[in-house]
Amino acid sequence: MAITADHIRDKLIKDLPASHVDVEDTSSNRCAASFKVLVVSSLFEGKPLLQRHRMVNSCLAEELKQIHAFEQKTLTPDQWEKLQTQ
Repeated sequence: MAITADHIRDKLIKDLPASHVDVEDTSSNRCAASFKVLVVSSLFEGKPLLQRHRMVNSCLAEELKQIHAFEQKTLTPDQWEKLQTQ
């Protein structure tokens, strides 16, 4: 099964649970499946960046086996709100 941006988005929203998820399929720029994600979740509150990324990686463990390149940005709802007002 080919991994799609919609599949990644749905899984992150359901499993983290994320309040906002942007997924960009960047595969056309590369030789294999490649995605760039922005994940906003209250579960990230008080967690360092590495732990947030591990949470996302754990959520997508099976999918990452088929993905060549994966770039992620993880934010708390407060960080997301501040970014939107800039």
